[in-house]
Amino acid sequence: MRPSPPERVAEYRRRGWWRGQTIDALFRAAVAVRADAEALVDAPNRQALAGTPPQRLTYAELDRRVDALCHVLAGLGVGRGDVVATQLPNLVEGVVAFLACARMGAILSPVAMAYRGHELRQILPSVEPKAYITVGEFHGCDHAAMLVELKAEGVTAAEIVSLGAAPPAGAMALDVLMAEAPAAPFDTPADLDAAEALTICWTSGTEAMPKGVPRHHDHWVVNGEALVEAAGLQVGDTILNPFPLINIAAIGGMVMTWLLAQGRLVQHHPFDLPIFLGQMQDEGVAYTVAPPAVLNMLLQNEALLDGTDLSKLRCLGSGSAPLSPWMVKGWQERHGVTVMNVFGSNEGTSLFSTGEAIPDPELRARYFPRFGAQGVNWPAAFPAKIRTRLVDVDSGEEITEPGREGELRIAGAMTFDGYWKAPEITAQAFDDDGYFRTGDLFEIAPDGGGRYYRFVGRCKEIIIRGGLNISPAELDVLIEGHPKVREASCAAYPDERLGERVCAVVALRPGESLTLEELNAHLKAHDIATFKLPERLRIVDALPRNALGKVLRRELSGVVAA
Repeated sequence: MRPSPPERVAEYRRRGWWRGQTIDALFRAAVAVRADAEALVDAPNRQALAGTPPQRLTYAELDRRVDALCHVLAGLGVGRGDVVATQLPNLVEGVVAFLACARMGAILSPVAMAYRGHELRQILPSVEPKAYITVGEFHGCDHAAMLVELKAEGVTAAEIVSLGAAPPAGAMALDVLMAEAPAAPFDTPADLDAAEALTICWTSGTEAMPKGVPRHHDHWVVNGEALVEAAGLQVGDTILNPFPLINIAAIGGMVMTWLLAQGRLVQHHPFDLPIFLGQMQDEGVAYTVAPPAVLNMLLQNEALLDGTDLSKLRCLGSGSAPLSPWMVKGWQERHGVTVMNVFGSNEGTSLFSTGEAIPDPELRARYFPRFGAQGVNWPAAFPAKIRTRLVDVDSGEEITEPGREGELRIAGAMTFDGYWKAPEITAQAFDDDGYFRTGDLFEIAPDGGGRYYRFVGRCKEIIIRGGLNISPAELDVLIEGHPKVREASCAAYPDERLGERVCAVVALRPGESLTLEELNAHLKAHDIATFKLPERLRIVDALPRNALGKVLRRELSGVVAA
């Protein structure tokens, strides 16, 4: 499967935007020159996550591990173009699975650990994975047992492989399969092309169904190149990854940067501040990411950093919520660390407020460079591979003057080509000129000489909780299935740590009452991911609607905040 039209592939390679180089070729090149260097490191709490000790692998050891998993997957019937699904915490196995799929020409489809049967019943029939790699008990859910049940329902025919020594009946132990795998190299198909699909990641928008985002090798390489340049990474740098390996933030922002820098990737999961700070010091981390609230807290409580050696740390990425100018300035002045403001999405929205593009830390917190805007040039290489513009939501007119908000639209080398098996949604996602409609509102900043964007808000009705997208439409439908509910609509309310949380606004049937606990018990019975559960409930007489009967979700903000 090739996500990009051949003419786009040819044009972007002619321009030098895409290399035409596979991920496996990049990995083999790193192995050739860094064989004995440490490549991949587990978090120190792996024992609690997977029941086995933390692992530290050199490039040569990782290469052999990738070969072994290729043999295992091939033995399970996985071939070129077949899908391998994973549902894993941040363990070395997630990276091994990504590299194994790249080596054998398979397609990796990673799903969030929080996904349950509700989401998996939508995803798995769509991608039809040949194999599913997961763990057992994790945060109150036995994932391997859940998959066995789904397989018995006919949701999937995948061979189920589980980490740990005692998988449930119907699943196989990955450690046993790896130990029995041939100790021989696995040959990549000689004609494997970098335009062949490598991943299908999942995202949520205004639609109730999760949407698959296919990407090929060229997509991933250019995304990694952008972050290497933006973060100023050097050969051999250590990168600390707190993101689950399920989307562009982790794969493009962490795994690909590690691979291109031929450095060391240190895994972290779930977010635990003492462990995170310990890893930053003990592993000599040069680049990592953290939520704005965490970076704020560390500056406000310097005692938390007492005794922590951050001398190797050069850059911190942050985003998903507005950054405080005092925080960005504080990290730069007190610790010599550049905080890079990041705005991105699975579909390829890529704006990075780097220290080079915006040296002033307070401006960097508030603005994003107008990468790819006509007539605005930047010294770095990757902005030339991006195209952006602002469009008036009502008139469709392109906005070129400061102070007027419009939807950010983006095209270029980092942007995806369309959703998985969803031609109608794909058609709506792009405008007539091929720009992706991000659903995010920006304005050209009045100061800065027209070189900066300022984020205003969203015109798409998604809720972003801790970096994870939640479709309010999906929740609305499920909540309206409650026997006490007449109508419902979910909206976001701000949260300092997670950016946003979910509030359910509900109109009840006559004579009924409802608690948040009752509502969430109803939703849990539908087996939805726990991060989607509302954390606030507001009861109203009726939902605000326009003349056509559509719920005015923006007008719910006052109700939610009450």
